Amino acid sequence: MSEILSTIRDFMEKQGIPGRDGYELATSAKGFADGARWRIEIAGVERASTMEAMIAEARKRDVVVHRAIATVGGSTYCDMEELRAMAQMARDEQIEVVMTVGHRKAWDTGSKEMSNKEGAMQGFRLRGSDNISYHIADIMRNIEAGFRGFLVYDEGVLFLLNKMRKEGLIPAETIFKFSVFGGYCSAAGAKVIEQMGVNSMNPIADVSLPILSSIRSAVDIPLDVYIIIVDEFGGMYRVYETPEIARVASPVYFKIEPGTSEGDIYKPWVTEEFHDNLIRQKVKMAAVIQEIMARHAPDLKTSPRGAADLVLPV
Repeated sequence: MSEILSTIRDFMEKQGIPGRDGYELATSAKGFADGARWRIEIAGVERASTMEAMIAEARKRDVVVHRAIATVGGSTYCDMEELRAMAQMARDEQIEVVMTVGHRKAWDTGSKEMSNKEGAMQGFRLRGSDNISYHIADIMRNIEAGFRGFLVYDEGVLFLLNKMRKEGLIPAETIFKFSVFGGYCSAAGAKVIEQMGVNSMNPIADVSLPILSSIRSAVDIPLDVYIIIVDEFGGMYRVYETPEIARVASPVYFKIEPGTSEGDIYKPWVTEEFHDNLIRQKVKMAAVIQEIMARHAPDLKTSPRGAADLVLPV
């Protein structure tokens, strides 16, 4: 190794950042509060009917859904009655819910740069203070409906929300999950957003086991790892990697989000029947993950339904 690389890597280690990715694939010594190593997270619970279909399919297949990522297309496409119905169902079934607020990229009518291939590389961020205020207003609307978990993908918004949580402007129990749209895929980036107050993070979908291992060594928050992802994100299906992912990166949520593209499947005018059928397929994939973990890593435990540290809707 060159002297300069050695100097850089030694400096990284002093900052709590591994100097190299975790090629040794060390077993994680961390877990959830109940000692579990992995949980199930299903994305795309778009409507009250979708929540109902997911719950019914999970009961049918004896699948424990620990967390749902809801209204991925945006919660402003749901009225208050529907939001409250979703919160009530999740509360009754003891499912933690992370809401996706607003209507995503459509907040800002002037945001044309990101609609082009090169512009998209600048990241998924809110433009200007007006849009930040609208975004936080919709979070507060969802808090009124009963939700206590929210997806964030903008560091400026996260900074404000964490301050608001500390000062009591939003409930102290509120949790924040950092989105894959933040683009984080290193231990250094994970450490930055952990220090900013996130409660879990979603690395990009194609990170390797050594990268996941290095991220785990730097942070304590759960990692939300895609086991299947929409085709436009690469379409990976990593089901046979789940035992190793849980071993080296726990605590982890195994994240399930198949489809063609988020743009296709989360438009608000897609029929409720489409979402109902798709969510049943997602629960089936969760059942496959449970089977693979039971066959190949029975010693790596999952949490029971209604684990005590889940933040449920109220």
